[in-house]
Amino acid sequence: MANNYYELRLEINPDMQDVIAEIFFENFDCDGVVLAEEAYNDAEEMVSTTQGTLKVFLRDEYGESYEDMLYDVENVLDLSREEFLSRGLTEDELGSWEFVLEEKKTEDWSKKWKEQWDVTHVTDKVVVVPDWIDYKSKAGEVVVKIEPGCAFGTGTHHTTQLCMKALEKYMKQGDRVADIGMGSGILAILAKKLGASYVYGCDNDDIVIDVAKENAIKNNVECTFELGTADKVNDKFDFIVANILHFVLAEIMGDLKALMKAGALMSLSGILYEKRDCVIKAYEEHGLELVEEIEQDQWTSFVVKRVD
Repeated sequence: MANNYYELRLEINPDMQDVIAEIFFENFDCDGVVLAEEAYNDAEEMVSTTQGTLKVFLRDEYGESYEDMLYDVENVLDLSREEFLSRGLTEDELGSWEFVLEEKKTEDWSKKWKEQWDVTHVTDKVVVVPDWIDYKSKAGEVVVKIEPGCAFGTGTHHTTQLCMKALEKYMKQGDRVADIGMGSGILAILAKKLGASYVYGCDNDDIVIDVAKENAIKNNVECTFELGTADKVNDKFDFIVANILHFVLAEIMGDLKALMKAGALMSLSGILYEKRDCVIKAYEEHGLELVEEIEQDQWTSFVVKRVD
């Protein structure tokens, strides 16, 4: 049994991929997720797609029975769904969450989800490359190599890309930067590569800290990563990135503002467009001034400034 793994196929709203994937990274021994596998014919026409199905690869490290794993998945999903609904997300925004769980042989499972990833050109300048792909960069490109491990954050999701675009546009050479809820460390690493003098990242999930540190080493940059939350950080920064759920951003806006120097900028992301008012209200109540709203498909982000 311990030589097998579980493949979970979960029906979701594709816009919520990052949010729902985090449930599995935080509660299970999860080694990867895949959304929307596509098949093409010889004429390069798409003949099938699993768009809307999140495929999750769960490691069976403890030799659990199928019934035990099924119970654990059902329990975690039920509790998580109740939490999201209580925070203002709707049934349509979450998707049905109907799922199928299958036990599979382990020989090739670790390669399956990696096959779906490719080089991501976030902008003309910023490129995210999975660690297992050999990529020759072009002149002027800033390349971030990422192996997510047990941390979510590959650079492919809109919420991450919105923060990356804000960093490229607004972060200045020599800025001190904080990445709150850093996951794989991708945003912190990009900040350092764009010329930040010092980069700090924290996350409330202890298993991602080593992943972020390893990713920094892969990119030959120095970042400080530690277990923690915004309210525990005793420092000031020129630029902050916070790619978190909208209701969490609203709850911790005061703590985020406390990290900002006078005149500092902050990129707030992880916000479904229809939930933007919640975040707008929060940053306005804390006296932060809007610099720009950046949108991408169903998602939006705000660059705000501390003016007091």
